Amino acid sequence: MTHRPIDCTKFAERVAAWLTEHGPEGDVVVSSRVRLARNLAEYPFVTKLAPERAVELCERVREPLTALRVSGPMHWVPIHDAPPVLRLCLRERHLVSRDLAPSAEERAALPGRAVAYSDDETVSVMVNEEDHLRVQAMRPGFDLGTAFQRAQQTDRELEHALPFAVSETYGYLTCCPTNVGTGLRASVMLHLPALSLVRSELEKVFMAVQRTGLALRGLYGEGTKATGDFYQVSNQVTLGRDENQLAAELVDLVASVVRFERRVREALMKEQRASLADRVSRSLGMLRSARFMTTDNALAHLSNLRLGVYLGLWPAGTSTLVNRLRIQIQRGHLQALNSRDATVELVEPSERDRLRAALLRRELAERN
Repeated sequence: MTHRPIDCTKFAERVAAWLTEHGPEGDVVVSSRVRLARNLAEYPFVTKLAPERAVELCERVREPLTALRVSGPMHWVPIHDAPPVLRLCLRERHLVSRDLAPSAEERAALPGRAVAYSDDETVSVMVNEEDHLRVQAMRPGFDLGTAFQRAQQTDRELEHALPFAVSETYGYLTCCPTNVGTGLRASVMLHLPALSLVRSELEKVFMAVQRTGLALRGLYGEGTKATGDFYQVSNQVTLGRDENQLAAELVDLVASVVRFERRVREALMKEQRASLADRVSRSLGMLRSARFMTTDNALAHLSNLRLGVYLGLWPAGTSTLVNRLRIQIQRGHLQALNSRDATVELVEPSERDRLRAALLRRELAERN
């Protein structure tokens, strides 16, 4: 078990491999995630859970969670005690949600909230988010199968130690009715820069997602916007559906979107190669020279560089570098990289924009 305080600077410097590696179909599919919602039979749902009961539940699940060895030793972070910088970094790494770990300026963290995550960050379990437990497994690229296996293994180990709330009629009981049944949400992160350049084609993807009954969301899931041409696609309803059916629908749609994005990339390379090369070159020049850079602008330029890597328009670049920078330019990571005191106040937006530009200039200075 690991219960030492997290060193935010070292945490921000070492971005987990699943966030940076090139996985299957990695030119289009950035990552895959499977999440299972579970509740304990002896406690009310989180929305009806008194603070003292939330703390009690958190302490009860701590030992089973930290004893997990699905993907290496587990780290335990009580959210109430975590500094704002660490909360942001955990969110930016997709280990926790905004609801579980709000930043200081949003609202205070509620008691009894925590996260346990594996050393390689491919498995995490949120405690007292919308449900008592939210098991997550993540993988680089289009690898829902491995993500599902790890989530299922984690779930089985926890079910041996904890009494889950299950109905013979409905399956696993969850706070939100749309999760009742399997409690499963599977999602993939897609990078769709070519489709984003041809809006009429991107609209076809939106319509296909809606017809299939799936959901299309932004970079950090529900309630967030698409930034830098990154989109999340996930299932919505689990009641009356089994895991294989849910996964098959998502796999079929994602495979179609991957083919569609690649066809558009090929067409653009044939018809507008010079324009695409100029777009990549301009983004590289901007990132290497700007003195201030907002998050949205940085993500847009990094999106162009990522496309350039896979189309051979930026030979000096790598997807690993771009994927790492996509995480480290976020405000929590920026602050952690520039201050060894995790308890200091979060810096102002203008200072973050300056620090972000400096990081990008430094990382891209020698890459032509």
